[in-house]
Amino acid sequence: MSGAAARSWRLAGVVLLAVLAVDQLTKVLVRRGVEQGSSDPIFPLLKLVHVENRGVAFGAFAGGGQTVVIIVIAIALGGLLAYFATHAHQPGVWLPTGLLVGGAVGNIIDRVALGAVTDFLKLPSWPAFNVADMAITCGVIALIAVVEMSDRRRDEEPIEADGAAGPV
Repeated sequence: MSGAAARSWRLAGVVLLAVLAVDQLTKVLVRRGVEQGSSDPIFPLLKLVHVENRGVAFGAFAGGGQTVVIIVIAIALGGLLAYFATHAHQPGVWLPTGLLVGGAVGNIIDRVALGAVTDFLKLPSWPAFNVADMAITCGVIALIAVVEMSDRRRDEEPIEADGAAGPV
């Protein structure tokens, strides 16, 4: 493994652990200190709530089995990690990987331990969410940006006279 790839793995791990720690800490604080079903404004347009979400992606498929949800998430994480393993040398790919894996693991811990995910932030006309959900959303956006920048760099690589791409 190259130095850049090893550094990417370490950075992704740090991001994953940070997301996981903040996610689990905030959920414990909400479960202990906020009555389920309550709603308290904390900022304009943002409320602190306590919701137990048995679905996925903002409550969708709440009637579905937890085992199926966990299997689908595990398959998606496997695909992400396979992509990361083959692209760890790519600049910035560690950030979306850490965000996505940290967020997914945070919500899986809730599903396995509690049978539901604790959500606690609420915007108008939007389902309640948590730190893991924010990390996953930011991770998807960051992954799109990293892949797009990689494609752009590849398109801009100089082509040598023999048709091969120049040094990277």
